[in-house]
Amino acid sequence: MMQSKNTSQRRPTKTKRKNRLRIKITEKDIKNQVKDYLDIMGWYSFPILQGLGSFDGIPDRIAIKNGRTIYIECKSPTGTQRPAQIEFERNINYQKGEYLLIDNLDELIKIIG
Repeated sequence: MMQSKNTSQRRPTKTKRKNRLRIKITEKDIKNQVKDYLDIMGWYSFPILQGLGSFDGIPDRIAIKNGRTIYIECKSPTGTQRPAQIEFERNINYQKGEYLLIDNLDELIKIIG
């Protein structure tokens, strides 16, 4: 006598796994989250627009509150700093400034509250 296969016990095929929705967080997403959080928390912040004649390596945003100034560079989770950005960070740290390299909002929240 032939046994019938129970289809409810089959494992999903690998093709179904490939079709899963993957959300990619971009640098723009991080920048928007940082801006919104700083606004909510009462920081005065402004973006630094890159373009012809701008200082090479300058961070994406500067935030100020109660005499504290923070230079914030936003990257996607897979992003890396350019050499000019690394040099800018070194210069800020050498002058006892506060430079943050942020790839998710949780990091910013942990540092500034």
